[in-house]
Amino acid sequence: MTFLASIPSPSKGTIPIGPLDLHAYGLMLAIGVLVAARIADRRATRFGLPEGAVGEVATVVVVAGVIGARVYHLFTGYSWDEDGVVGAFKIWEGGLSIWGAVAGGALGVWFMARRKRLDPVVLMDVIAPAVAVAQGIGRWGNWWNQELFGRPTDLPWGLEIDLAHRPARYIAEDTFHPTFLYESLYCFALFAVITWAERRFRFQRGQALALYIALYCIERFFMELLRVDPASELFGVRFNALLSIVLVVAGFVGFVVAGRRGERRDLAAAMEVGVPETVAEEPA
Repeated sequence: MTFLASIPSPSKGTIPIGPLDLHAYGLMLAIGVLVAARIADRRATRFGLPEGAVGEVATVVVVAGVIGARVYHLFTGYSWDEDGVVGAFKIWEGGLSIWGAVAGGALGVWFMARRKRLDPVVLMDVIAPAVAVAQGIGRWGNWWNQELFGRPTDLPWGLEIDLAHRPARYIAEDTFHPTFLYESLYCFALFAVITWAERRFRFQRGQALALYIALYCIERFFMELLRVDPASELFGVRFNALLSIVLVVAGFVGFVVAGRRGERRDLAAAMEVGVPETVAEEPA
């Protein structure tokens, strides 16, 4: 019996469909967004949001997220000398930062929630676990592009990387840690943990969002230390790793503070009996 000794990488990042070449990176992102929107839409009804509320804000949130993701990357990891101004717009080749995506998407959520007279924090509670699923799917775009992998490894699940995609210092190495796979599996597990915890414990307004931030950033801290792609550094440490530490602390503090405020009824009881949550802000 022959066992797989490593994970192969696609020879190119496109999928031929007739005369067209479909960029797999963009396809993975699109599938992730569609799946996340579907999950968030189903969650919205459990939180008492109006039917179709997620669909009404989704387009603006996605566009804001993509813009934020690209802008963040351009200032923290993009090679202006190598790729120039034209390359700054080639998002199908990779280079979308999750930090910028979350920040841009959050601004989009806040803006649209105010326009639709929805509670923005509750809307983020609804969307946050769905974002984890979108990340889990979207990370496979990195596999197609052979990017954002980790240090060399001889483990059986090492990822094969073509010579053209290896950093100069690792030319002699063949397989690397598949950080895309680690993060993808973690994000799917993160979704399961948050949705389970909502049903099991007495989550209050803002706690699902805070828990997502804290738990995701724990994983991201270790992935940043493992990855070998160029990145901005501060005090000799990857800037995104330091940012992860700050957000882990902020997430757990936010989780505790939101729980003490008790600004929403017990989600477990509401989900069991199908009682809609009250999400409108109380008048002053």
